[in-house]
Amino acid sequence: MDTLTNLAGLASQLRLPGAWLRSQALAGNIPCLKVGRKLLFNPGAVEKTLAVRAATGRLEVRRAE
Repeated sequence: MDTLTNLAGLASQLRLPGAWLRSQALAGNIPCLKVGRKLLFNPGAVEKTLAVRAATGRLEVRRAE
């Protein structure tokens, strides 16, 4: 079973801005599970989705420093 992580954990793991990840999740652009007000993510599924979007030119984001 894949491990789920919260938004802060995903942002830290992927070194991406949490606000951007949240907006992408709420827009349906990256997979997430919404539990109440909390968003949970499968990091592997998110990475695959972002890789596909980057390969097709539908992704623009700057990594957090």
